[in-house]
Amino acid sequence: MPDNDPQAPDAKGWFNRTVAGAGITSALGDFCYETTTVILPGFLAVLGIPAAVLGFIEGIADAVASFTKMASGYIADKLGHRKLLVLVGYGLTPVGQMLIALSTGWLFILLGRMVSWFGKGLRGPLRDAIVIQAISPATRGRAFGFHRAADSVGAVLGPLLGVALLGMAQGWHWEDDAGPFRFVLWLSVIPGVLAVLAFLWLVKDPQHSPNPALKFFSTLHGLPLRFKRYLGSVGLFGIGDFSHALLILAATTLLTASMGVVQAAQIAGLLYVWRNVVQVAVSWPVGWLADRVGHLPVLIIGYFLGAATAVSTALAFWFAVDSIVALASIFFVAGLYVAVQEALESTVTAEMVQAETMTMSIGALGTVNGVAKFISSATVGVVWTAVSPEFAFALAAGFMLAGIFAILQVRD
Repeated sequence: MPDNDPQAPDAKGWFNRTVAGAGITSALGDFCYETTTVILPGFLAVLGIPAAVLGFIEGIADAVASFTKMASGYIADKLGHRKLLVLVGYGLTPVGQMLIALSTGWLFILLGRMVSWFGKGLRGPLRDAIVIQAISPATRGRAFGFHRAADSVGAVLGPLLGVALLGMAQGWHWEDDAGPFRFVLWLSVIPGVLAVLAFLWLVKDPQHSPNPALKFFSTLHGLPLRFKRYLGSVGLFGIGDFSHALLILAATTLLTASMGVVQAAQIAGLLYVWRNVVQVAVSWPVGWLADRVGHLPVLIIGYFLGAATAVSTALAFWFAVDSIVALASIFFVAGLYVAVQEALESTVTAEMVQAETMTMSIGALGTVNGVAKFISSATVGVVWTAVSPEFAFALAAGFMLAGIFAILQVRD
């Protein structure tokens, strides 16, 4: 098998210091930047920056992260300095937060998000490769399930605490309306710094020899055909895999008629937190199941759940659903499929490629996912506006099903 690594540990307890350290680091990192995600729209509003600029800023930041992932994998495989690059990546997140906290206009906010997302793209593939090589192939699912669960804990607690702190700070005396937002942004730097320290102290990078002769394009060309077909399938599925910010907007739109836009937005935000809670709860069981029945089959099941989420959202618009329970069920399925997707796409990659190109291959996976998601979210948004939300989400489901059909052909 391509994932046989002579330096990989023997089958043993998967919960080692590196796995725990990577999980703690990811939780702190997500706590840092997800706090910004939830308050950024309000911060832009009090600064008088148009909402359209937010879409531009987030799109540019996502693009920077996507293309950085492949480059970071290549550099790490060539130079062999994975841990140092991960530390730099985590360190850039609080730097980006500070730039946003200092901003008085959109330019510094854009710069801050680009710096943070560059760090996110730099560290992601390298951290995943370190975790993969710190455990045996037989326990990868459980290790990544734990890691994604810890990651999602930060994504749940960060937004909740950010909103709570913002509400608390509103009653204090500030020079302007942006003061409470800057206060929360500065506080979010603390978990960002702790993430760097946690990775430095807890994570041990397994021996990874540099490969100075590694060539970028020739290495990409030489990746296994099965892995290239897998990437194509992931990309096709990803063109339908819209950002769940659109799922929040869908819930807000459906609930507005019955409860008003403010309360609808609050409920939609809580539904997104519910999605993240589901992801936390099922990530480890998903990995455990994948270790027993196979990672690719469980990933395919997760992809079916993704298509079901898109179909359910289209039907919710078709029938004008305004039931919180019904919408919560859609977000529940979304949490299930995201848990599967985030836990297993990298482990399936590791099964298909050689150890010496694994980091670059995971980076290629991240780039494909990022580009596809950008196309998906833009397409769903445009079709929603130009035609209808029903057609937009049905189109997304169609691309997801096409990706599932393609990945079924990848199986041995």
